[in-house]
Amino acid sequence: MDARIVRTRRRLQEALFELVRERGVDEVSVGDIAARAGVNRSTFYQHYSDKETLLADALDLVAEQSDATLQAIDLTSDEAPQALAAFLAHVDAHAELYHRVFTEPGYGIVLARLREQVRVGVRGIADEASDVVPRDVPVDVVADGITGMVVGVIGSWLAMEPRPPAEAAALWIWRIAIGLPGVGPATSA
Repeated sequence: MDARIVRTRRRLQEALFELVRERGVDEVSVGDIAARAGVNRSTFYQHYSDKETLLADALDLVAEQSDATLQAIDLTSDEAPQALAAFLAHVDAHAELYHRVFTEPGYGIVLARLREQVRVGVRGIADEASDVVPRDVPVDVVADGITGMVVGVIGSWLAMEPRPPAEAAALWIWRIAIGLPGVGPATSA
């Protein structure tokens, strides 16, 4: 991708985060974002169709920069994977935004992107862990089922007052996941 495009998108993403911290996501307009980034509205629309798509890209970038990926999780461990804890620390650091994504209408793109990130991570793990994934259930079904559980737990955790630490939520997710039939450490009979 052209370096100018990357710079412009990064400026728009940074402007969005700055404005959201100051005002809250619902109080920020495309015009506000463009002005803060030092571009005009038409430049904004050359890169993003709307504020929600910009938000989804911005959260993706922050997750990537914090190394909050769900790849290479060891399904045989009794401890919550560090990658899961890092991902939830990213969510916690941007809890106000993510809480809106889970509770307010109009943030479907962001939630769909989050679901896809989790699904891809789980799908990759399932491919590598054929010995712990049920053979009679398609891998995509297992990945979608675990994704639904992970996203559900994240939504519940974000709604808690006070919200427990990210490490606690990671352990909850992990305990549920390794308790699912065919997922997690193999048990001998």
